[in-house]
Amino acid sequence: MSAPKNTFKAALKERQAQIGLWLGLANNYTAELIASAGFDWLLIDGEHAPNTLQTMVGQMQAIAPFASHPIVRPAWADHVAIKQILDIGVQTILAPMVDSAEQAKQIVKATRYPPEGIRGVGSALARASQFNRTPDYLKTANDEICVLVQIESVQAVAELDNILAVEGVDGVFIGPADLSASLGYIGQPNHPDVVKVIEESIAKIVAAGKAPGILMADKKQAKHYLSLGALFVAVGSDTGLLMNSTKALVSEFKGEPNSLEEATVSVY
Repeated sequence: MSAPKNTFKAALKERQAQIGLWLGLANNYTAELIASAGFDWLLIDGEHAPNTLQTMVGQMQAIAPFASHPIVRPAWADHVAIKQILDIGVQTILAPMVDSAEQAKQIVKATRYPPEGIRGVGSALARASQFNRTPDYLKTANDEICVLVQIESVQAVAELDNILAVEGVDGVFIGPADLSASLGYIGQPNHPDVVKVIEESIAKIVAAGKAPGILMADKKQAKHYLSLGALFVAVGSDTGLLMNSTKALVSEFKGEPNSLEEATVSVY
């Protein structure tokens, strides 16, 4: 028996757009509720949300009965963090703050068992191998790992061609919040100058045969990026949905003057 098929990675290879949602509440119950909605993928955020390995495991278990593919973003994509995340059963990682090809190479190596990489072998303790009940896990795991690297700075944009040339990088995710800040437009992910850089980056990623991704809660803009070839697009977050819907409900019944547009909370 081999490692589980990574359906998300397979879909990207087939150029099938995958629609996702960000999970920041660090809660099994809400993860299960959202997984039942039918998103193609869900991002468990370990960078900006209060997630630990234990909360990640719980959310993985809550999502498991559903078709949504779990992706984890670690706080920092070093080989130790990646090893632990892969061992709990994660097959797709989103590595934040990747500014160079050398960083991307090290991230890919951290996701592969030797001799292709440096991932430590401890499958008897790992949920990923069903605690060694998957006989061929060690021989087949490498093929099912999907590596997504996140570019979110002026430096990363300048290095994009080199990052795209790294073997084992399956997709490049553009981080509009940090990118807009790096470009001098903090809090303005839809500023024309930021959008121009995003569009140019998507074109480069598509031309290189890799999968472009982005988080964009503005529905019109999300559909625009999809039309340009973005293949994995998060269209909101659990925190944003909860904040916006509760504010709208309070406004409706308490007659507060703020319009829904004014009350809308940024996904970033």
